[in-house]
Amino acid sequence: MKQVILAAHFPGVNNQTVWSDPASGSQIDFSSFVHLAQTAERGRFDFFFLADGQRLREQRGRIHDLDVVGRPDSITVLSALAAVTDHLGLVGTINATFNEPYDLARRLATLDHLSGGRAGWNVVTSSDAFTGENFRRGGYLDYSERYERAQEFVRTARELWDSWAAEDLVADPVAGTFAAANAGEFAHQGTYFDISGRFNVPRTPQGHPLTIQAGDSDGGREFAAANADAIFSRHGTLEDGQAFYRDIKARVAAHGRSPDSLKILPGVTFALGDTDAEAQENADHIRRQQVSPQTAILLLEQVWNRDLSSYDPEGPLPEIDPLISDDSIIKGRTRLTRDPLQTAAQWRALAEEKRLGIRDLIIEVSGRQSFIGSPARVAEQINTFVQSDASDGFILVPHLTPTGLDEFVDKVVPLLQERGVLRTEYEATTLRGHLGLEGGA
Repeated sequence: MKQVILAAHFPGVNNQTVWSDPASGSQIDFSSFVHLAQTAERGRFDFFFLADGQRLREQRGRIHDLDVVGRPDSITVLSALAAVTDHLGLVGTINATFNEPYDLARRLATLDHLSGGRAGWNVVTSSDAFTGENFRRGGYLDYSERYERAQEFVRTARELWDSWAAEDLVADPVAGTFAAANAGEFAHQGTYFDISGRFNVPRTPQGHPLTIQAGDSDGGREFAAANADAIFSRHGTLEDGQAFYRDIKARVAAHGRSPDSLKILPGVTFALGDTDAEAQENADHIRRQQVSPQTAILLLEQVWNRDLSSYDPEGPLPEIDPLISDDSIIKGRTRLTRDPLQTAAQWRALAEEKRLGIRDLIIEVSGRQSFIGSPARVAEQINTFVQSDASDGFILVPHLTPTGLDEFVDKVVPLLQERGVLRTEYEATTLRGHLGLEGGA
């Protein structure tokens, strides 16, 4: 049977986070990061995943309610976690649009050394001029160019990592040499980067830190198939997951790679209970916490592109149509839909069919794929997806910081281990090794 890959997403600032829950702790204190990472390692997870963002999102000129806690730098947090974990992979989101290859390759190589080969990079892009205002270049990058720059960025970073061979670090006191003569030499000339010199971090335990990509567009899929070791996905049914799995694996093969060299890892939530019925009650309660009246209006505004603050969250959808404009009401975040008029029509039909007000509709349409049930039921669901080639594993997104993963590790992990699809002890020493990828040890 296939082994289930599991990762823990630090909730941070997203639509799944319930920061207002009395049980929620700090999302910036180091103790919160430590708790979730050590819980994941206790559950023999493959890696810890930390999202990031380059600017606080705004809506109607105000900081979005989900960004109230801010966004600490990923690599800084992961470097600190390397000292309090022993086996867990450490993956951070880092933007390929607003960074430079030499600097980022150096920081990731350093993390890989500090952690003994556990570093990973979730490559994201941005064509958002609002976010670009935080940087010297501003919003210069056209939407069509973002993946082109990212492709060259990843390629350049790998050239830098490969500029040191494993045997280049000599450190011979008799000969008076510490490195091979050409160690670290590089020269890259391309469309976006023209750099040369010597890379100053020797080859890392993994050679290349793990590369992950998130994106469901055709461009995103092609980028992942050509470059990534893993890809996030978001497909709510077994059949949709299998279709995505087949598509991505075929694209990987078309790029001359082994289909197994790219792991498919949907992000999922979960709700547990002693019985399936109790779990469903818990899930319903969580969803109503996640979609507060305020959040329901904010999410609706992102489709309508209008100020809807005067509308009743429990009332009907607006009769007016979405405002079509290049200027979005939400700044620093991708719009929920590329076709607001079509989405509005679909939502109206659904609201009429099920007699839903605004908040109940948003709860219905905005949920991430979720596993709901008793621990035995959830373990069965997870294993079914993996063995049926709908995924290679999952990135779990708990709704509470930092204790949201505790119950899963205590109750579901042992059942997966009993099935023989999740390790009981770590065997590999690197993140690539955990995932069975080339360069792993």
